[in-house]
Amino acid sequence: MLLPAKAEVARQLRRYRAWERVMLAAPNDRTVRATFEDSGYTLCVLMGKRCAREAADAAERYLRTNQVTYLEEQQVTCLQDQNERSRPAAAVRRRPPAAERRSPAGR
Repeated sequence: MLLPAKAEVARQLRRYRAWERVMLAAPNDRTVRATFEDSGYTLCVLMGKRCAREAADAAERYLRTNQVTYLEEQQVTCLQDQNERSRPAAAVRRRPPAAERRSPAGR
């Protein structure tokens, strides 16, 4: 797995946090909100996450740890996600709608 440079992660995380504060101060300003969302998207792409909050958390973990520890954490998380997705859902048997049901006498 390729990892981004820590300096770039730190820079994007600072940018995201700064725009987050500005957006919280002026939530109705569309320009501020758009810039905040753009910074979140950039962080998502950089960290390989789908949600800006997850990306910010991942960036903070990445900056706190060394690369080997971070990769090990990501591998464990990935395996946990795969296990949760591979569990089969409980089978639910449903009857057809009443209009489609036929009585044995109606054959």
